[in-house]
Amino acid sequence: MVITILTFIIVFGILVLVHEFGHFYFAKKAGILVREFSIGMGPKIFAHETATTTYTLRILPLGGYVRMAGLEDDEEEFKPGQIVSLQLNQADQVSVINTSQKKLLFNGIPLQLSKWDLTDELWLEGYLNGDDSQLKRYRVSHDASVIEEDGTKVRIAPRDVQFQSAKLWQRMLTNFAGPMNNFLLAIVAFALVAFLQGGVYQTTNQVGAFTTDSVARQAGIKTGDRIVAVAGKKTKDWQALAREISRHPGKKVKFTIKRQHQLKQIWVTPRSERQNGTKVGIIGIEASQDHSFAAIAAYGFTASWNLLIELLTAIKSMFTQGFSLNDLGGPVAIYSYTSQAAKYGLTSVINLLAFLSLNLGVVNLFPIPALDGGKLVLNVVEAIRRKPLSPEKEGILTLIGFGFLMLLMILVTWNDIQRYFF
Repeated sequence: MVITILTFIIVFGILVLVHEFGHFYFAKKAGILVREFSIGMGPKIFAHETATTTYTLRILPLGGYVRMAGLEDDEEEFKPGQIVSLQLNQADQVSVINTSQKKLLFNGIPLQLSKWDLTDELWLEGYLNGDDSQLKRYRVSHDASVIEEDGTKVRIAPRDVQFQSAKLWQRMLTNFAGPMNNFLLAIVAFALVAFLQGGVYQTTNQVGAFTTDSVARQAGIKTGDRIVAVAGKKTKDWQALAREISRHPGKKVKFTIKRQHQLKQIWVTPRSERQNGTKVGIIGIEASQDHSFAAIAAYGFTASWNLLIELLTAIKSMFTQGFSLNDLGGPVAIYSYTSQAAKYGLTSVINLLAFLSLNLGVVNLFPIPALDGGKLVLNVVEAIRRKPLSPEKEGILTLIGFGFLMLLMILVTWNDIQRYFF
């Protein structure tokens, strides 16, 4: 249990870190201020402040975010009448605005806010010590910081460093960079799997090796045999072979074997195992391997491409053959996959990481507001219209998309709980 939980946190953390780092890197390159880079959600448990970005670790390992200046989820939360504490620099400009009760500023100036502009003209005004007769206006430094209610210190967001101030192609690249990084992670992870295996498993129907307690070897199957049919169904490649074997857990079925150009019939009873809540047949065989460096180097690309085609085919079938919640999986499903992968060691976990990373990249490109794909659609609309949607309309679309995703996540999670625990 402990190993599964730790593996789940590490795998999920890597997925989030790599995804969000893509947004972070290209936002920085575009001159967009990244106010906060967070791994995890919820209450903060660690923070490291730099001149431009605050890096935080939060308690729930179920996501993360890059908080870019000027986006709809990055609005200042000041309120008229709010009591803040100010710190001034040597030019008598505000360098820190403290809104938190968790931190105190040395020699801080107490001010009851009345008006402010931290976007264009950079000033704020209010009443000193809450005295209505002492209205005071302060200039605010371009690089000033705000200490938020939870104690997190972030930079203010002047217009010149906001997301919308970057060029359109820079914003598109920033939006695409998260999924792009997930695709790159999948390629690297699959290549690492091939390296750790010492080669690349072939996709033919030829038996390369046996696992311990292999029912296939006990039944008389030998290394080098080609399994050309299972229960009368042709198995042209390894994928078809695995699929047919999995359909017969605990049932005695006839295997057609090709050995030295001769066909043989061997009866085998696949061992029944439960994987991800479903019984599947296992006979304990492994595919043959190509140990060349070229095959190992190319595997990251070929495995990612093949998985991408499978994912796109599965997505297409969801629309053409009917949608089911069983086609989707949330954190509960990922935890279940992680539990299975952890039992088989590091290689299996890295293989799962590659699978999940590619899935995350594809899903994030769905044209749904609040996802990266939805943001890219808005970028394309802006390019066609030669002007962006109004912040109000974009905010409404994002809110609708976010609500849809939350509802879908609740339904998927409940469905996963029923599938894997009941």
